Formats: sequence, structure tokens, C-alpha cells
Amino acid sequence: MLDLNMPKKDGREALKEIKSDPNLSLIPVIVLTTSKEEEDIYTSYQLGISSFIVKPVTFEGLITVIQGLSRYWFEIVELPARED
Repeated sequence: MLDLNMPKKDGREALKEIKSDPNLSLIPVIVLTTSKEEEDIYTSYQLGISSFIVKPVTFEGLITVIQGLSRYWFEIVELPARED
């Protein structure tokens, strides 16, 4: 999970670094951020994210989102086995 608006490092730059590193590029990246800007959404997908989620306003909403993500990534999705 990656926030685009991190305090010390811009999330967009971090995403570029992750996706340009051959050892990290296949890691699914989910953007979880307060931004609703169409440019942020478009750019994030262009850089290779798996999902873009706007942070819910309430704590209860955040719990619901995290539970849904957990179920999706750990129970539903089939990810490739690591090849060394």
C-alpha cells in the first residue's frame, strides 16, 4: 500500500522507483490516498499500480476497506509463484 502524499517522499516518485526495479516491479501496489484528482488516478495506473483507493473519511470506513482488500488479496486473487 502506498500513499501518494507521504511527508518526506512523494508517493509518485516512490512508485516510479518500485516499478523500475526488476526485483520489485512485480509487487502489486495499491494506492490508498486522500487524492481524488483524475491526474493522480491516471498517472498511478500508467506507472503500474494494481488499484487506486481513496481513503474513507471515517475509521469505520477504513476498516471496511482494509477488510475488503485483505479478503481480495489473500482469499480471492491467484498470484504467480516466485521463480528464482
